Amino acid sequence: MAVYTDISDDDLTAFVAGYGIGEVLSCKGIAEGVENSNFLLVTEQGSFILTLYEKRVDANDLPFFLGLTEHLSARGIPCPTPVHALNGEVLRELSGRPAAIVTFLTGMWPKRIQNHHCAELGRAMAEMHVTGADFELSRPNALSVESWRPLLEACEGRGDDVLPGITAALNAELDVLESEWPRDLPSGVIHADLFPDNVFFRGEHLSGLIDFYFACNDQFAYDLGICLNAWCFERDGSFNATKARKMLRAYRKVRELSDAEVQALPLLARGAAMRFLLTRLYDWLNTPENALVTPKNPLEYYDKLRFHQAVTGPGAYGLD
Repeated sequence: MAVYTDISDDDLTAFVAGYGIGEVLSCKGIAEGVENSNFLLVTEQGSFILTLYEKRVDANDLPFFLGLTEHLSARGIPCPTPVHALNGEVLRELSGRPAAIVTFLTGMWPKRIQNHHCAELGRAMAEMHVTGADFELSRPNALSVESWRPLLEACEGRGDDVLPGITAALNAELDVLESEWPRDLPSGVIHADLFPDNVFFRGEHLSGLIDFYFACNDQFAYDLGICLNAWCFERDGSFNATKARKMLRAYRKVRELSDAEVQALPLLARGAAMRFLLTRLYDWLNTPENALVTPKNPLEYYDKLRFHQAVTGPGAYGLD
């Protein structure tokens, strides 16, 4: 269960009173999520999400995250909108943690990904990239290529306890990624964590993008690489080129990819696989047994990395 901080009834009542959204009718912890404490808050005016930001989130980044979702929402991107308190603030304090209330989005994330999910995601991602172009704040990607080797070094060679030989293999892959990583592709605000559980649907239509707490400024095509990994592999580990084609074609109808972006996609997908492999590996090795959150298996992303290493060109992803 991903609720790390308890809230007393008196503190909750006093906090919500500062928003003018009516009396609290209920407040229940949400088990999904790993970074923050999230609650489904129901008041006389409807449903909201209350988030307490835990220590893994840098409080200095919160104005970027909250400002970005407000910016995108105002321009038609379906994402949670911060609720302003009566004094105008969107970020306050509750139970010793920075806290915010955001609007509630209807829909469910897809447990079994279909082609139409990938197409809807591609369209929405492109619209988000275009719409974020005039967002005034910026945030560097703290988990880009420069951070990957330090992450592996922080594992202190214990990756071989998970899979013998993986440390040497990852060091060799990092040599390639660090030397060949593109630096001049079209860039702007990306989500950087558009996994299926962060995308809501109602029927076949996308109804919401959530959890912008890894959002940053980086190359747009890297966001596509993340989503190719998260959405286009089947449960047996095979890559579904049809799903990739649907995603990329829908994206390109909104924002065309440059030739350089197309050619770089296999390397960007490798890098995206490396990023999530390493954060999962670190968590796998360092999460206490009695932790509230179960770490995810890093070897899923090692298999994805090896797939991308064998790709000879963007045609493997359904591109012409």
